[in-house]
Amino acid sequence: MSDALVCDTLWSGARLLTMADPKVPDALIENGLVASRDGRVVYAGPADGAPDFAAARTIACGGRLVTPGFVDCHTHIVYGGSRALEFEARLAGASYEEIARAGGGIVSTMRATRAASEADLVAQSAPRLAELLADGVTTVEIKSGYGLELGAERRMLRAARQLGRDLGVSVSTTFLGAHALPPEFAGRSDAYVDEVAQVMLPALASEGLVDAVDAFCEGIAFSPAQVERLFGAAEALGIPVKLHAEQLSNLHGAAMAARHGALSVDHLEHLDDDGIAAMAASGTVAALLPGAFYFTREEKLPPVAGLRAAGVPIAIATDCNPGTSPMTSLLLTMNMAATLFRLTVAECLAGVTLHAARALGRNDIGALVPGKWADLAIWDVTAPAELVYRIGGRPLHARHWRGR
Repeated sequence: MSDALVCDTLWSGARLLTMADPKVPDALIENGLVASRDGRVVYAGPADGAPDFAAARTIACGGRLVTPGFVDCHTHIVYGGSRALEFEARLAGASYEEIARAGGGIVSTMRATRAASEADLVAQSAPRLAELLADGVTTVEIKSGYGLELGAERRMLRAARQLGRDLGVSVSTTFLGAHALPPEFAGRSDAYVDEVAQVMLPALASEGLVDAVDAFCEGIAFSPAQVERLFGAAEALGIPVKLHAEQLSNLHGAAMAARHGALSVDHLEHLDDDGIAAMAASGTVAALLPGAFYFTREEKLPPVAGLRAAGVPIAIATDCNPGTSPMTSLLLTMNMAATLFRLTVAECLAGVTLHAARALGRNDIGALVPGKWADLAIWDVTAPAELVYRIGGRPLHARHWRGR
């Protein structure tokens, strides 16, 4: 026993899915063992042939499935107010574009968010985030973009950081100032882009609130040329970029983002072959958002076959937001990705672990391998397919974040 390796926690008797091999993400270890020290994985693999460990505590998994903690790589979970009435309007036939042009959509949430204090935003958003954690989420991206002026954007990003501290979850913050044109800049979109790039971004970055910069590149939002100016400002500050693109039309934003080495391009229903090739060449992740596709009753599917053929990594995320995807279940997202987009079980699981981590520029999460954070989920299921197959189930047995 004197030669035993010291660790803080040992998880034994697991049916273990480490996600260590991207080529075989659903490779299952029947009698698996995970050991962590100081919140990091020191071993994850078969119990047979494993080192001897002296553990401060041992958790018997009882043959349950153990996976890496899930990563939700695209959410707008911090906001004020509700958009339930707009949902009702869409049921009556109004389109997303019509609602946006009439002053609804993002701008209506802007008004409620500007009126909310930082404490209000934390209180309103915490229940939404708690529901994600009940689905085994240990890392979440939270975007700003409903303040559309410096003070409110700051409150959103500070609230996101506070939620991570309060709920025990890793939060990656993304500045989405170029989400919509606020009313005070009506008819002056170039001036607003200058405000976002030259005033808001430097101020928020100097406060350590920005892990990435995002924008909405669409006819109802900002052009590729405008977004490219913002990306230049982000790159000058050493901040990675990502993009909402090709959701409603093809403005070739994905190819532009790929030229800037974007971490991810998200939505992508109207992505063309040139965009796919550009993303493949840059290693940019395709983040698919089936909740928004379902909720807005879109009919054009993202080009999954083309993304597969080109070897573009595919992540999936809830896109939790008040207007087009008020969803707080990553398990339901996986089921939707399988049923609507025809992703395989292995693709769904990789999409909320390995590839979702890559979409955030994180190489310290997303798989259970030595050196990464000991973020893991224990499930009351035995087969990985059950996590994708069930609709509305909550089979989480336990969630461990950084070994705790």
